[in-house]
Amino acid sequence: MMRHYEIFFPSRRRFVSFCGSVNKNKGGVGYIMETTEMILLFAVAVLTLVVGFVCGMTYRKRIAEKKIGTAEGQAAKIIEDARRQGEQQKKELLVEAKEEALRNKNEADREIKERRNEVSRLEKRAIQKEENLDRKLENLERKEENLDRKLKENEEKLSELEKLKEEELRVLEKTAGMTGEEAKNILFQRYEEEAKRSASIRMAEIEQELKENAEDKARDLITGAIQRIAANHVTEATVSVVALPNDDMKGRLIGREGRNIRTIETLTGVDLIIDDTPEAITLSSFDPMRREVAKLTIEKLITDGRIHPARIEEMVDKAKKEVDAIIKSEGEQAVLSCGIHSMNSELIRLLGRLRFRTSYGQNVLKHSVEVSYIAGMIADELGIDPALARRAGLLHDIGKALSHEVEGSHTQIGADIAKKYRENKDVIHAIEAHHNDVEPQTLVAIIVQAADAVSAARPGARRENLESYIKRLQKLEEIANSYNGVEKSFAIQAGRELRLMVKPEVVNDENMAFIAHDIARKIEAEMEYPGQIKVHVIRESRVVEYAK
Repeated sequence: MMRHYEIFFPSRRRFVSFCGSVNKNKGGVGYIMETTEMILLFAVAVLTLVVGFVCGMTYRKRIAEKKIGTAEGQAAKIIEDARRQGEQQKKELLVEAKEEALRNKNEADREIKERRNEVSRLEKRAIQKEENLDRKLENLERKEENLDRKLKENEEKLSELEKLKEEELRVLEKTAGMTGEEAKNILFQRYEEEAKRSASIRMAEIEQELKENAEDKARDLITGAIQRIAANHVTEATVSVVALPNDDMKGRLIGREGRNIRTIETLTGVDLIIDDTPEAITLSSFDPMRREVAKLTIEKLITDGRIHPARIEEMVDKAKKEVDAIIKSEGEQAVLSCGIHSMNSELIRLLGRLRFRTSYGQNVLKHSVEVSYIAGMIADELGIDPALARRAGLLHDIGKALSHEVEGSHTQIGADIAKKYRENKDVIHAIEAHHNDVEPQTLVAIIVQAADAVSAARPGARRENLESYIKRLQKLEEIANSYNGVEKSFAIQAGRELRLMVKPEVVNDENMAFIAHDIARKIEAEMEYPGQIKVHVIRESRVVEYAK
């Protein structure tokens, strides 16, 4: 049998092979020789490996030492180069620092020199000013001495004059038989009377001149506008009447134990008055919108024929929607009739709400439309933008649409609404000023005031209750009687004219104009009234003699 052995020698990079055959049948010496050869070969191989390993390690160590030596030399060289470069840079920096220090020193020397020159110049000026002040002080002292001397002389002269004046006054008082104070009072009284007489004459002339020129023009403008707008006015009542097809319908509206009528009154806030009037019931409420809702509800119930609480509630909801539609339609119609364009939809809706708002019985929407017409006509005659005047006139009472819901006067509420929807500033001012809450600053505001007064003062346009009417007349007479010299006063022409009878021995002709003017201003300040009030002052002197 043949066996094959291979031994690897890494140091030489080769293989040593040998073969041997051993006959299994052979024994003894042959086998031992073969084993010995194998051991020797193995030992040689191991020894060869050890020697190769030692040689390799030695070689590597030498190479490493050589590289280390080379690296140390390079490092030393780099360090030496860096040191030399650092020294060079250090020298350069020192030179630059010395140069910079020298420049700074030269600059500082130059500035110090300039400062010294400036200080010396200021010192010279200060010395000159001080010298000038000294000279002025000397002059002032001399002048003061002269003034003191003159004052003493004047005082002496004044004392002499006072003595002469006193002597002369004593002589005059002795001659006239009255004191100087009495004579002064007489002169003042005479001058005061003459001044009042001249002032009253001048005032009468001015008033006459203004009346001749201004009143005619104003009267033409206003009367022309009134004639052109000539509208019919009927004050609105606080009740509405609903016609019924028959009297049996009254019982159906009342319902069993009054449940239907209670439901209607609760849902609408309107009082239903069912009396002996044939085929009619009366709706009573201060709010026209509620009356309209109730009226539409009852008319729908009558048409439908089914009258019970559930149906009443349904019809009230439908009536409210119809009233909202009416509000929108009325607002749009008012804007179109006044020839106004591009108005905010919310403002149009608020205008429509004025259809169900009254002031002293006058419908506010109709009043606003009329004021718009009149203001536009007056503005057109005066050469002012008529569209702006119509817009201001239509919106002047817009605050009344919310006056029950928002605190404040309707003028302030209206101005706030107009500001919210970005109306023209002249329109906003006209709204604020149409009741003199603020002083009117524009012609448009004054025109709106006049148009508002014309519309409100038309006969039959407004009504007021008897109590407030009597109080207004009493207040007019009370104001007139509060003046000294007024003997009697009469409020006539429904409070639009005030006549005063004055005492002729107390009030002269010149003072009559002052009394009329003062009473008119006091009425304006203390009272509220539509239109204007005319103040007449009458002075009558009578002499009675009897022939016997």
